[in-house]
Amino acid sequence: MCALACCNMAIVDNLMDSTQNSRPSKILASYSVPALLDEVYGRLVPIWPDAHPLLHYRSCFELLVAVILSAQTTDEQVNSVTDELFNRYPDAHSLAHAEISEVERIIHPVGFFHVKARHIIEAAQMIEARFDGKLPPSFDQLLELPGVGRKTANLVASACHEVPGIIVDTHVLRVLCRLGISPKKDPSLAESIVRAHLAPEKHTHFSYSVNRHGKFTCTARKPACTQNGAPCPLEDICPKIGITSLKNCDAE
Repeated sequence: MCALACCNMAIVDNLMDSTQNSRPSKILASYSVPALLDEVYGRLVPIWPDAHPLLHYRSCFELLVAVILSAQTTDEQVNSVTDELFNRYPDAHSLAHAEISEVERIIHPVGFFHVKARHIIEAAQMIEARFDGKLPPSFDQLLELPGVGRKTANLVASACHEVPGIIVDTHVLRVLCRLGISPKKDPSLAESIVRAHLAPEKHTHFSYSVNRHGKFTCTARKPACTQNGAPCPLEDICPKIGITSLKNCDAE
């Protein structure tokens, strides 16, 4: 309870101190954190109803590999290499026995290819040895795989095991920070806030709709607060932290 109370106070401070004008304080007076999350959900999900990754994959194992590769790069860049990768190594067994130099050659364009090649091969080896070549059945077991953090585990578990997932990637984190929902760019904190204040059945659709909003509208550079003469769907509830205010959402 104390952690959540402190977190809520941090959100209040973030909104109240973020600018010299009254916009954030007016928004804060109108919405509690649960109400603001529900409002965001209600506005964005109808616009972005597709709750699926933009990565190309044919199986849950391929999805896992693609998400590991997606760290600090774009979905488009990952999709440019996975056709060849998955044709060569379509399952855990084949990737577990792959030559790392060949995997590095294929995934070179995604960046950090030495580390990522090692992670996906070691993950495949663990899946083959411990899970009979099948995707680990639980969130906690997914977290044990090399290269898998909470974002990856939430995404894969929600897509493959049909459990609610709060998927906090760079786009989601940026939007939540600009809205004042997360007081700083901390994925674990942002996930805990959403988990505490939004109904579980909304978690997955919320994550994907906010992801699309961040990817295509509330972009890192030059966010489209107005696009073709029309305001962003969140314009009237967004304090624009890091855009027009003193705080910088791109800083820790």
